[in-house]
Amino acid sequence: MNTEHKSRTGGQILVDALRIHGVTRVFCIPGESYLAVLDALHDAKDSISVTVCRQEGGAAYMAEAYGKLTGEPGVCFVTRGPGATNASIGVHTALQDSTPMVLFVGQVAREQTDREAFQEIDYRQMFGGVAKWVVQIDDAGRIPELVSQAFHRAANGRPGPVVVALPEDMLTDVRSVTDAGSYQRCSASPDSADLIQLNSLLSAARSPLLVVGGGGWTAEAVANMQAFATRFDMPVAASFRCQDLFDNTHPNYVGDLGMAAGPELLGAVREADLLLVVGARLGELTTAGYTLVKIPVPAQKLVHVHLDVGELGRVYQPTLGIASSMLKFARALQGLEPPQNPRWRPHAATLRAAYSRALEPLTSPGPVQMSKIVRWLSERAPADAIITNGAGNYSAWLQRYFQYKRFRTQLAPTNGSMGYGVPAAVAAKLSEPERMVIAFAGDGCFLMNGQELATAVKYRANVIFIVVNNGMYGTIRMHQEREYPNRVSATDLVNPDFVMFARAFGCQGELVQSTDEFAPAFERAVESGKPALIEVRVDPEALTPRLSLTEIRAAALQRQKA
Repeated sequence: MNTEHKSRTGGQILVDALRIHGVTRVFCIPGESYLAVLDALHDAKDSISVTVCRQEGGAAYMAEAYGKLTGEPGVCFVTRGPGATNASIGVHTALQDSTPMVLFVGQVAREQTDREAFQEIDYRQMFGGVAKWVVQIDDAGRIPELVSQAFHRAANGRPGPVVVALPEDMLTDVRSVTDAGSYQRCSASPDSADLIQLNSLLSAARSPLLVVGGGGWTAEAVANMQAFATRFDMPVAASFRCQDLFDNTHPNYVGDLGMAAGPELLGAVREADLLLVVGARLGELTTAGYTLVKIPVPAQKLVHVHLDVGELGRVYQPTLGIASSMLKFARALQGLEPPQNPRWRPHAATLRAAYSRALEPLTSPGPVQMSKIVRWLSERAPADAIITNGAGNYSAWLQRYFQYKRFRTQLAPTNGSMGYGVPAAVAAKLSEPERMVIAFAGDGCFLMNGQELATAVKYRANVIFIVVNNGMYGTIRMHQEREYPNRVSATDLVNPDFVMFARAFGCQGELVQSTDEFAPAFERAVESGKPALIEVRVDPEALTPRLSLTEIRAAALQRQKA
């Protein structure tokens, strides 16, 4: 595309660029620093939907979740200073989750810079460590060029966030410029030598493990990877919060490497003679604090496939490093011939059996059994239902007992960010209105972005929000009892009546105080035809799926005595 337009304001040039790059929805909190963009969006309302949120952190989370769900860069607009600092949490999430995202930030007028003007921040410094690229557009004539670069950087290589600062006076400048074309996907692929070496490593393996994770996946890539695992009868694990990259009901799926990983799976990583890691970075939570894979040279033979060549060898020196898109690598695997009777078949069956046993609900203190509730939901929810969550001990039940069956049914932050589940669910429902969307949040997690219920109601995003209420910051309390037993400090919470809170926004509100009450409450929520919140009150003793609060404290006291 190379089209000359008549004179336009910087705001109009920018919105035209968004349309060219395929943007159909933006998330925002309005601000006076980018009024010219808001005005241009008024003229583009037939092609770009504007979702107005209630806090910039929620808006940024929505954009990140949209990018994660669709694979296209999620777009967020916020104002300068406080708006940008609030939105930074979504940028950090996009970075660690490898999610394509573009954050546009209004900026002070160019003539006022470097005076610490009202709400002025140098965004190159502020976002330099948490974004792939930060740029300020000082000339409206360069908007097509720099916005094109922003989208190319966000979507290519290892996907991630880009921040674009927009001085408010630049947005009202009038220029006659040529628009750039839409951004293009550019990716590497494995060569024949890579595949020959991989085939040789597979042929020699006795206890291999395939680990899938990271960003940049497509439905076709997931399907091809599943076909490869089926033909090779390969055991497959997912990295932390990437469980929707492989059908959890598939006989070759053996669990996720995260906080809920069982001892059999952790042992399988340590004892593997070949780790085929596709997409995952092998971060702290996937490797149990970097203990499962030795740094810098793993004891296991490591085939590491990643979108970004800079990731290969950054922490772990691979036996074979392959820079490739997930799709091109998964396609290339279809050309490999499996052994007639893989030597690892009994090993894979043993791991699958251990995973299946872990799905059996464990009994927790109190009348509400979260394990049974999540197992019921796993069976009740449609296979394409989207499940979101933030951070907290409540998510351990979800990660252990819910089985994700299709690609892009799990939206959860790998950076362990609280407050993510509610806005992520709103973005998911707006993007996929025909699919069921369920948001999980703890009581602490929920109130970090609970105000986005107003956004759900405004846009008729009929999400089912499940608030697991135990009256504390559960994860921190767990660590506190492990390290400083019987010395509770700063972890107790006083909560509102969440049912009344939800109804005040115009949502359906339900209270669950026993396991048997959940299913009918959920069905009423589905039938309500509007956003619905189910408060599930759990016993504070039910702190983890395996151990109660008292058991955690007792073990810590015993260690102290020893």
